[in-house]
Amino acid sequence: MDLATIIGIASGTIILLIAILLGGSLLLFINIPSVLIVGGGTVAAALIRFGMGDVINSIKVAMNVFFTRLSNSRQVIEEIVNLANIARKNGLIVLEQQPIADPFLKKAIMYCVDGHEAEFIEDVLKKEVNLTMERHGLGKKTFSAMGDSAPAFGMIGTLVGLVQMLANMDDPSAIGPAMAVCLLTTLYGAVAANLFFLPIADKLGLRSQEEERNRRLIIEGVLGILKGLNPRVMEEYLETFLPPKERSAGESK
Repeated sequence: MDLATIIGIASGTIILLIAILLGGSLLLFINIPSVLIVGGGTVAAALIRFGMGDVINSIKVAMNVFFTRLSNSRQVIEEIVNLANIARKNGLIVLEQQPIADPFLKKAIMYCVDGHEAEFIEDVLKKEVNLTMERHGLGKKTFSAMGDSAPAFGMIGTLVGLVQMLANMDDPSAIGPAMAVCLLTTLYGAVAANLFFLPIADKLGLRSQEEERNRRLIIEGVLGILKGLNPRVMEEYLETFLPPKERSAGESK
């Protein structure tokens, strides 16, 4: 579970609610027509742009922001080096019995144990990485598009409210509800875009980069195991995937 994402969304929502409550009643900021215009319009535009299946899959991918924790790159390197030591001493077949935490690494090791050629393993694993990044990219693109659409539908709601207000200038009781639609749709669109859609899109992009780095690291490590590369040399090579700060920490360790 990604606490940073949850804390960020929760704290942003709480701060907004506190500011509203300090200035008056929360009920003043609840308007169903505004919710329908912004929420319904944003979802409708996403469905037109990407299609039903793509939007649903993007929502599933977005759940990774909240509930999926990526393997730590340092831990992955240590696990690969440990497997390399075992394979060097006892052969590849022994790796089948080793507990492996990362699913992608486990799959790659099983290919090795089954006796597949290095070229085949590399092609299959890289293809899986590319397809995964493609799905993640679509998720990021979908949420970015929703972040663009929400403020636009907020402005559309403002225009709707203005039309209603101008059409009922002779009826003072109708001016208030129309003015609420005018202002609240703009507020809803801005909040939805800047507190939810766009941050989630950026976090999906960051997670995608981290996962791609881990998986390419695993591919290089598994190919090194197949080649019988010295575990110490392999560790030094795999550390090049890490930021300098983490790399130096590993070396001092």
